[in-house]
Amino acid sequence: MSTSHDLRRIALSLQGTIEAPHFDRIAFKARRIYVTLASDGRTANFKFTPEQQEFKCLTHPAAFSPVPNGWGKRGATTAILAELSLTELEDALRLAWTAAAAKPSR
Repeated sequence: MSTSHDLRRIALSLQGTIEAPHFDRIAFKARRIYVTLASDGRTANFKFTPEQQEFKCLTHPAAFSPVPNGWGKRGATTAILAELSLTELEDALRLAWTAAAAKPSR
């Protein structure tokens, strides 16, 4: 079972990550936002590719689901933190961080 404190600790340990307000959420970004934490600390929205989203939702449907809008069709995925082990949370954070921290290709 993971918590918002676990998410914050792991995210901030990833190189270049900063924490900043993002509407009614807290964003964690490295070049770009890769995860946002709900104000109640129970859920987080990850920025995955559509393929990564499909895999996460198929392998752990109790924890992951697409965000129910256009963002969800592009890979935005909600996770219920209490449904994730620390290993699963760290894996999801690293997956999303990898794309966000990469230098844009020219």
